[in-house]
Amino acid sequence: MKISKIYIDTSVIGGCFDAEFKVESRKLFDRIKLGFYKGLISEITVNELENAPKKINDLVLDLNDNELVTLNINDDVNNLAYKYISENVVSEKYFEDAMHIAIATVFDVDILVSWNFKHIVNYNRIKKFNAINLKEGYKILEIRSPKDLFYE
Repeated sequence: MKISKIYIDTSVIGGCFDAEFKVESRKLFDRIKLGFYKGLISEITVNELENAPKKINDLVLDLNDNELVTLNINDDVNNLAYKYISENVVSEKYFEDAMHIAIATVFDVDILVSWNFKHIVNYNRIKKFNAINLKEGYKILEIRSPKDLFYE
């Protein structure tokens, strides 16, 4: 069985401690620990967590290198993120959101999960991100909330 590579943005990590999002967020981390998914974060996520409360950082530190891999930014990622900005999918003010999408796209993850419904898990933006991805020679990126992963 192929293990899905799941890119986790910062909102999902923080969601583990938010009343509205904690059930599905924690379920995702439990599934990563059990080996159902390969968790992926990026340098962007690590930077965004620098000033987060200890309990949020501990959640990430609790996963080993086989369970959670950190992806590094490269020129392809930067170029794609700037393409999203130049094509007005998101404004430069939300460059980090564009970077999350670009990293997940360039590193060919199976699904990006986020609780950011304004700039990431947004039907119209997803169409625009993926139109650019296809135009630039990448595959379509699945973008979902953690809630979409669990249908029991």
